[in-house]
Amino acid sequence: MTRAHVGIIGGSGLYQMEGLTQQEWVTVDTPFGRPSDQLLTGELAGEPVAFLPRHSRGHRLLPSELNHRANIYAMKKLGASWVVGVSAVGSLQEQYHPCEIVFPDQFLDRTKASADQTFFGNGIVAHIGFAHPICEELRRLLLDIARRFGASAHDGGTYVNMEGPAFSTRAESLTNQKLGYDVIGMTNLGEAKCAREAEIGYATMAMVTDYDCWKEDEHVSVEKVVDNLHKNAQQAQGIIRNAIPQISQLDACSCHSALKTAILTPSKDWPEETKGSLHAILSKYF
Repeated sequence: MTRAHVGIIGGSGLYQMEGLTQQEWVTVDTPFGRPSDQLLTGELAGEPVAFLPRHSRGHRLLPSELNHRANIYAMKKLGASWVVGVSAVGSLQEQYHPCEIVFPDQFLDRTKASADQTFFGNGIVAHIGFAHPICEELRRLLLDIARRFGASAHDGGTYVNMEGPAFSTRAESLTNQKLGYDVIGMTNLGEAKCAREAEIGYATMAMVTDYDCWKEDEHVSVEKVVDNLHKNAQQAQGIIRNAIPQISQLDACSCHSALKTAILTPSKDWPEETKGSLHAILSKYF
């Protein structure tokens, strides 16, 4: 199977990667079901990468229908040590304008899907450290390259992960805004949790498309989101293309050993079926 050191998960408006050579769509089976789509493997800036359209080609999956476990497990099987999640978000603060990028370092969970955001259970218990849910080494590298690329890029912030598919009510949006949170989206927290359990360094590129609906004269709509995403897509791909060679040279970080002290169940008590299902994640601890 084709190997890739870096994975890219593209959100709304980013369904392919320009400049990818030796392209091959591959089907990756996982114990957790199907990923959102086949994964597009190839080389970008001379480095092996794997790209996954988060909502599938044609945008056919709701945020609540995403199989984060399968998506991240597929990346792990292909050898990804690093994953960049590109995501459309609404701005919750005046200073984050549409077509700008936020590189958040925190998440707030407003979903009801926690059971679908962990690989563990079925006889193996693990509790990962998640105080710092984003890989700081990867986040910092992406931020620096975005700024060198000329993007209006913001350092840090809290990404509120709502469930959707409906956008926020005005009361919800005003609450998030007044509490000082920064951006709001529907997808990245599940990826970050699964990536940490899979010992993958993960960071989010939050592409601002709108002001949610906390501003009286600025209400989010699909038309507005899509229009600004098209403006953002080329910039996002340019940043990733420039980042890939440097990501490949990053040293291992704490994300890559997240399970070392997280598993409570003694290995002698691991059920064989669960152990087999988690082979790509746990094999180094066998």
